[in-house]
Amino acid sequence: MAMLSTHASSRNWLCGLNFFLADVRDGLGPFLGVLLASQGWRADEIGYVMAIGGVAGMVATTPMGAWVDASRHKRLLLASGAIVLTLATAALWTAPSFEVAAASQAVTGAVGALMGAAITGITLGIVDRRDLSRQLGINEAWNHGGNLVAAGLAGLAGYRWGLSAVFVLMLVMACAALACLWMIRPQDIDHERARGGDPAPSPPTQDCSAPPSFRWVLTDSHELGLLAITMLLFHLGNAAMLPLFAQSVVTRGLAEPSIFTASTVIVAQLVMIPAALWAGWHASRRGYRTLIITALLALTFRGLIAGCWESPWALIPVQALDGIGAGLLGVALPGLVASILQGTGSVNAGLGAVMAIQGAGAAMSPALAGWIAHRFGYSAAFVVLGIVAATGLLIYLFGILSKVHPENLESLFAGPGDALLEEVEKP
Repeated sequence: MAMLSTHASSRNWLCGLNFFLADVRDGLGPFLGVLLASQGWRADEIGYVMAIGGVAGMVATTPMGAWVDASRHKRLLLASGAIVLTLATAALWTAPSFEVAAASQAVTGAVGALMGAAITGITLGIVDRRDLSRQLGINEAWNHGGNLVAAGLAGLAGYRWGLSAVFVLMLVMACAALACLWMIRPQDIDHERARGGDPAPSPPTQDCSAPPSFRWVLTDSHELGLLAITMLLFHLGNAAMLPLFAQSVVTRGLAEPSIFTASTVIVAQLVMIPAALWAGWHASRRGYRTLIITALLALTFRGLIAGCWESPWALIPVQALDGIGAGLLGVALPGLVASILQGTGSVNAGLGAVMAIQGAGAAMSPALAGWIAHRFGYSAAFVVLGIVAATGLLIYLFGILSKVHPENLESLFAGPGDALLEEVEKP
């Protein structure tokens, strides 16, 4: 009973960790575009700087995942990442030149990849695989709850004291996250299970000297390759949507910057919380694929609405759809990858490889959207981003259906793994 109680305590602190890290992992998030716009930056310049962060995250994701797989000090990695990211954001806030902004976003992208892998690894190490879907949903719900509270406080503080209050709030949240991380007992983290191997005390049975690579994901594993390409297109359409939407309204003088930017986050997070909890429940019964399809549909309609309705009130449907997409994918992506790579001992490296490929889309999204917005207007940019999401949806559906026998169509979405597709070779 004592061991169970201690284990439950670490899971509770894991919830708090996800809550407070929500305002830390992405740096300034949507407030970055507003901050730089207030300094006279053009939409395409902001897009290029944000793309630098995306490229850094893309390059770093796979090695960071492999680092977390190999490390038995995941709490230290996560704590170090939070401190470094906070310092990088402070540098940007004090000197928002192009050079400093580019360096800060590069650090944010790389360290954000490390922090994401570390949280996933800690979760896998604490939670039994049978309860993983539910815990992923809980993690996402607490993460979105943290974003919701942080956005509300940032909006009010920014309105009262200016945008500098946003950074102060981030610093406070980082300190609270470190306190929660300290309370997670290191002995509650099974490091073998955390990397997708056999739970301790069984010795590792997989050779982890060659973790999943870009080439392996794209050529040797059908479903991981399909998932990676689909996520690349999803993030190509999604990454720039929120900051561009805030910029489009603020630059036209239709709303107060701090309040409106905070409102876009709040609306999305209010939807993400129930979406994530439902996704965890659904995935344990019907699998992850329908969650991915629904997220792609939501992003497609989001882009079309944002492009056709030029009003501050458009934030309600636009950001509600953002909440659906992000809430579902936050559970579906790590859960599906963990299911496919179970037993390889390289779950975080494999997830990192998929996320690195999707990171190419996230990196290109701000530059693409900023270029289109600068030359053809914001509405055209939103419509193009929605079309990209629709393309991803068609590719994913075709890729799944092309590998399934007709008699298996009814049960295609019945489970989280890839049993109905061709066998996945271990890396």
